Amino acid sequence: MEARLNLPGTSFGATFIKRLMAVGKAMAASSLPGATRELVSLRASQINGCAACTDMHTKEAAYAGESQVRLHLVAAWREATVFTEAERAALELTEQGTRLADAATGVTDEAWANAAKHYDEEQLAALVALIALINAANRMNVIVRRPAGGYEPGQPTP
Repeated sequence: MEARLNLPGTSFGATFIKRLMAVGKAMAASSLPGATRELVSLRASQINGCAACTDMHTKEAAYAGESQVRLHLVAAWREATVFTEAERAALELTEQGTRLADAATGVTDEAWANAAKHYDEEQLAALVALIALINAANRMNVIVRRPAGGYEPGQPTP
């Protein structure tokens, strides 16, 4: 399978992706736990059907020490016992923030309040920004049909 468009191979795409990578670096410097960042990115990517991002975030999480059991259970996090209450709150916020069109109210007050019980305002700001960022990346990759499978942990994302 080949991508419809080599987005980073275009002048605009290269500039845009460079800016997204800068946002990603800011995200990495946030106080939101790294495991939470990868779980959130993985879950949004699964929902959006983004193979490239699912590949990347699964491998990055494993490289950072995440267990295979937890990675395999992200899609079924509600029924899994391997996630903390804070991670479950972040995953719920991720799902609701990713599936905005599925509910007339968007993110529920309950989901927000639950996340706010576990994360301070700085972490909530990072979580909201991460959910928006991964959804943008997912959509770009799905539109151009960026293939998955070749990502190596730690490589710069094009």
